[in-house]
Amino acid sequence: MSSLTPIRFQPTDLDQMATAEGRVAIIVPPEGKLDPAARRANRLTKGAVVRLMESKRFEKAKPGQVISLAWPVGMAAEALDVLMLPRRADEDETRKAGAALAKAAEGKPMLVMAGNQNRVEDLAMGIALRAYSFDAHMTKDPEERGEVVINHTKAERAAEDFAPMIAVAEGVHMTRDLVNEPANVLTTTEFANRLKEMEAIGLEVEVLEEDQLAELGMRLLLSVGQGSESPSKVVVMQWKGGDKDDAPLALVGKGVVFDTGGISLKPASGMEDMTMDMGGAGVVAGTMRALALRKARANVVGLVGLVENMPSGRATRPGDVVRSMKGDTVEIINTDAEGRLVLCDVMWYAQERFKPVGMIDLATLTGAIIIGLGHENAGVFSNNDTLCDAFLKAAKAEDEGAWRMPLGKAYDEMLKSRIADMMNVGGRPAGSITAAQFLQRFVKDETPWIHLDIAGVASVKSETSYAPKGATGWGVRALSRLVQDNFE
Repeated sequence: MSSLTPIRFQPTDLDQMATAEGRVAIIVPPEGKLDPAARRANRLTKGAVVRLMESKRFEKAKPGQVISLAWPVGMAAEALDVLMLPRRADEDETRKAGAALAKAAEGKPMLVMAGNQNRVEDLAMGIALRAYSFDAHMTKDPEERGEVVINHTKAERAAEDFAPMIAVAEGVHMTRDLVNEPANVLTTTEFANRLKEMEAIGLEVEVLEEDQLAELGMRLLLSVGQGSESPSKVVVMQWKGGDKDDAPLALVGKGVVFDTGGISLKPASGMEDMTMDMGGAGVVAGTMRALALRKARANVVGLVGLVENMPSGRATRPGDVVRSMKGDTVEIINTDAEGRLVLCDVMWYAQERFKPVGMIDLATLTGAIIIGLGHENAGVFSNNDTLCDAFLKAAKAEDEGAWRMPLGKAYDEMLKSRIADMMNVGGRPAGSITAAQFLQRFVKDETPWIHLDIAGVASVKSETSYAPKGATGWGVRALSRLVQDNFE
């Protein structure tokens, strides 16, 4: 797993500024009032900070922006980073400011003179989230990430407040690593092995193999992977941090480690991106890691269906009819609509075995959700306003875009089959909604449920505020916040 940038808090020591190597950062509010660290930097650089503040460049700067002065005279550092930020900035502004510092640092050591800045733990969280790169397959040895030292007037308290946050950041990084991995490395077996390793941090991890899945009746899940040489698996991860008798929250993830579309073969252009089709399982894995590391006082179970969708002589054909674990039959019209076939069996198993207090499934399920919401928001579908509103509140608090989409019986008409209980697709119109409507048929009436279609947000082509281009780790922070605010 990619190592996190070391972040350490210590009491303010202005004398460090002259000799610190790498980068030194100071914080200046929009009104331009200098704190002791900024005044010291100004003296060391013979007035460069004041000259910057008197310039049009500073006048045009926005809160959260970093202006770098390269090779400042009077300092050993290669750059002095001036961060414009109000002292009482909110959580979102402060985290994005930290991410801007991390981007400017590019992995170099950094001394951040935070003075008495409010929410300094959120500044550190922004640094931890943005300081990420996936270089596991580069032949050149990666440069070791430099330590970030944050000087603050209340360093000890800041370190305590930051401890649970760094656990969440580690979960985000795990999700990014999984989603970024190529499919020849992250096979179903390797994925399961990585999840099994989390027993070391207190999770109970169980791997169900194909013979067990067949005995359970997970025929739809097995039908997706039967054309592949990689064995299909279901991995169950339990975190038991709450009362023994409390039913758990269930998180269910789609883990298609590579999706060719099967017999309904995808076009060659862009197929390489289908290494990220296990994004839902990646988010579940990262969330379970975060909960275990921060020792969440709640019971949560994470279940992921791991398969590879390949064409072969054994592959499922369009027109085949397969019976689900629930007992319903599905006419598989399109083998490229495979994620819902994986999820429905795992969702039914989760409800039968764990009787969860609520269930949330995550999947890079439809291209239609990207047409509707782009890459800014995940699609949110739910049968329960209370659970849905709680998730949307958590997602907003963590600045992870999420937008509720409709469900309705009218969409069921589009899934009617002539020869089975239902088809697995309903045509081009409302594609993300009919996919959610299909999944809802496998949700028991008494189970509060959310379906998250993360096809547009799991991996992106351009950088975001908190991540370089590629896997984002979307969802780990929101789900951890949901558990914290509603189940602990």
